[in-house]
Amino acid sequence: MAKRIDVSGLSAYYGSHKAIDDISMTVEPRSVTAFIGPSGCGKSTFLRTLNRMHEVTPGGRVEGKVLLDDEDLYGSGVDPVAVRRTVGMVFQRPNPFPTMSIFDNVAAGLRLNGTHKKSQLNDIVEQSLKGANLWNEVKDRLNKPGSGLSGGQQQRLCIARAIAVEPDVLLMDEPCSALDPISTLAIEDLIGELKERFTIVIVTHNMQQAARVSDRTAFFNLAAVGQPGKLIEIDETERIFSNPSVQATEDYISGRFG
Repeated sequence: MAKRIDVSGLSAYYGSHKAIDDISMTVEPRSVTAFIGPSGCGKSTFLRTLNRMHEVTPGGRVEGKVLLDDEDLYGSGVDPVAVRRTVGMVFQRPNPFPTMSIFDNVAAGLRLNGTHKKSQLNDIVEQSLKGANLWNEVKDRLNKPGSGLSGGQQQRLCIARAIAVEPDVLLMDEPCSALDPISTLAIEDLIGELKERFTIVIVTHNMQQAARVSDRTAFFNLAAVGQPGKLIEIDETERIFSNPSVQATEDYISGRFG
């Protein structure tokens, strides 16, 4: 069940360093929201606050709120591991578990969550691989290592692994930056299909990609080197790319900086 995200007054820190400052936005369910902006402006840090992944880094903490359909992900007693099951993540570089088969890669999260019945695992693994548009390419070699697939196939395997546990939200941190153009197109097509089931948030350095895949786009920037990243504006993607309301957004999109 795709869910809405409401962020209010969110700042993230690593120790005493403030990485992002006072960010508020809403992400609608069953939509794709893209984060764009120059390197180092806090896009990936903010993405990681949405499933508490930034806390894996020593000293990582936040101020502010992240609500998932009115539940505060940072509320007292909320288990970060449970948050990461609800809000899945696909990373920049494909990271299949190297010693596991294709089947076991997809089934790993299911087994952790207590699903061990073989017939049930078979069904969900097949559905997840179909959902990631990978089933037809791997159905005859499910017991072969996931690390033996091509880069684009490995990334789709990681997407299958992420969606197998039925998260409400899927976060993608530059999921195509390590891929060739054909694999990139396959992932972009897949994102369009997955938004029918999931709320998707993607960080991308490729502005054409943001324009192609997203419904809304958020532009992040730094006031100066060493300053925390800020959300400059968020709007419908078409408007951001054709008629942004902030000059800095237009300057970035038109290539004047970044």
